[in-house]
Amino acid sequence: MAKQTDERPGTYARRRAHFAVLFFVLLGLGLFLWNPDNLYLWIKALHVIAVISWMAGLFYMPRLFIYHTDAEPGSTQSETFKVMERRLLRVIMNPAMMLTWIFGLYLAWSVYGFQGGWLHAKIGLVVLLTAVHVFFSRAARAFERDENRHSARYWRFMNEAPTVLMIAIVILVVVKPF
Repeated sequence: MAKQTDERPGTYARRRAHFAVLFFVLLGLGLFLWNPDNLYLWIKALHVIAVISWMAGLFYMPRLFIYHTDAEPGSTQSETFKVMERRLLRVIMNPAMMLTWIFGLYLAWSVYGFQGGWLHAKIGLVVLLTAVHVFFSRAARAFERDENRHSARYWRFMNEAPTVLMIAIVILVVVKPF
């Protein structure tokens, strides 16, 4: 019986991720060709699905880092965390981030014409969220090389960064204060 840390399940997970991204891209293209009266709502729904997937990864990755910090480098537990971090990043977080940006920029352009202070602030915060994503990606590569230099306490603190940014983004989108 194959373990989830073996190469075969990883290949299968990558294929599923590529299929999911392809599905969403084809769905988006199909919607543009079909051009229904409620295209905005379809794109908005796809954007929300992508955001939820991306945020789930951003919330979970630092939790993995916290537990990985306590694992002895080279141990079975450490190697398992490496696989989990790599798959979370490649299979969920990276595709979800790309789709979030694609659908979000389309909405910002087609609905709002990139106008509005709240929208500029939101995009700025999404850029910061993307920077957190890149930071987590680099940290996962450092863990992969057994070169983590941060404590579990540090990763508990970093676990809050996506939450704070998400709260501010949701308030900007829903309230549109300026």
